[in-house]
Amino acid sequence: MVDLSNMVEANDALIYGLGLAASVVCAMTGVLVARDKGVDLFGALMAGVATSLAGGTVRDLLLGRKVFWMADETYLWVTVVSALLTFFITRVRHLPEKLFLIPDAIGLSLFAIVGTQVALDWHMPWLTASLLGVLTAVLGGLLRDVMINEVPLVFSSELYATAAWFGSITLIILDAIHVNTTLAAWIALGVGITVRMIAIRWNITLPRFKH
Repeated sequence: MVDLSNMVEANDALIYGLGLAASVVCAMTGVLVARDKGVDLFGALMAGVATSLAGGTVRDLLLGRKVFWMADETYLWVTVVSALLTFFITRVRHLPEKLFLIPDAIGLSLFAIVGTQVALDWHMPWLTASLLGVLTAVLGGLLRDVMINEVPLVFSSELYATAAWFGSITLIILDAIHVNTTLAAWIALGVGITVRMIAIRWNITLPRFKH
């Protein structure tokens, strides 16, 4: 007989681990993007925190659940420490601008999977769950870009929100056919990252308005 309590605990542990990993990666990318604007320590910290926590905050408010980093301050501490370490490391060691694209793709996909799974756990319909996954993934980066006076990456770059949505939809489909939660999460994560990296490599974008 399947022990449902163990399955739930394993699912919770997976989402918790992915959420922490996403917080670290997105805090780093927030600082890396802000670096080129010449911001000070406080500005870099705010960019990292916004990138890491904004999407999940809005998701939780929409779902009516306690905001994740208030319910567990580990997320906040991990985000702050990651942002600070990235700031001081990049002051003494220059990191190529393109280096940020890889961790950004990973963070984007991680948060898409976490946001989608949280929505599914709250019994949201599939479309709502996918959109909450995308919102979790892209809102932090959007706020970061607004803060540093950049055109938001989500509006102007190769497939960004679309890559997050591919990952979210993959997770939803795998969940619907009862694929193991851990395996489904890793597959969906791989799909999101792959779509984003392919879009960057071959400059694949959505249709745009012509000037």
